[in-house]
Amino acid sequence: MERTVQPRDYVSPEGLQYDVGLRKYLTGVFAYMGGGLVVSALVAFAVANVAPVTALIFGTPLKWVAIFAPLALVMFASFRFERLSVGALQGLFWGFAALMGVSLASALLMFTGTSIVQAFLSASIIFLTMALWGYTTKRDLSGWGSFLMIGLIGVIGASIVNLFLASGALAMAVSVIGVIIFTGLTAWDMQRLRNEYLAHQGAGGVAIQAHLGKLQIMGALSLYLNLINLFQMLLSLFGQRQEG
Repeated sequence: MERTVQPRDYVSPEGLQYDVGLRKYLTGVFAYMGGGLVVSALVAFAVANVAPVTALIFGTPLKWVAIFAPLALVMFASFRFERLSVGALQGLFWGFAALMGVSLASALLMFTGTSIVQAFLSASIIFLTMALWGYTTKRDLSGWGSFLMIGLIGVIGASIVNLFLASGALAMAVSVIGVIIFTGLTAWDMQRLRNEYLAHQGAGGVAIQAHLGKLQIMGALSLYLNLINLFQMLLSLFGQRQEG
């Protein structure tokens, strides 16, 4: 029986379709994420630079809303994922990004501009490196999930406790562990997103496409949180506070 020999760089039509589809899917994930970062940055800048708004939020109990509202939205979207429509998830995502901008305004008020830029660039380098590795590696990272989730819960719990204790030592420990956790989560989430698309690749139907659209939004939310938390942890560790 004859066997057709293909060039080494040959890509089958099926493989090409999968690659194009996966790239389109992940492009959508990063488009949502990038849009969320822009919304957060604009809101943070506005809140930090409009004195009456700054005083209203950070000089009153509303600061607790700014701190806990984003977490509440994430939990709501996660628990109600199956019942929410794509449009509802989009609304929650943009609302979350705006609320995170309000919360991040405190960083603009506390740290120097140079520290903020350095921390964000450092977080971005770590994020992009780990995202690329998670996307390309052949190593199965699914076993990391339980460890990372336990660590994430611990970091969130310790951070909430330290809002009341204001312990410098605890804050440093949380930041160091947080950098490790969110670095790992970036790679894990990228591989998870790739595998989720693979699991649905080739399936037709409006319901499947809607489900993929919802997974796309939640994937953007996960990656957004990884980058922003890396930024906040690095800023807490190495940022220079404003004088006065």
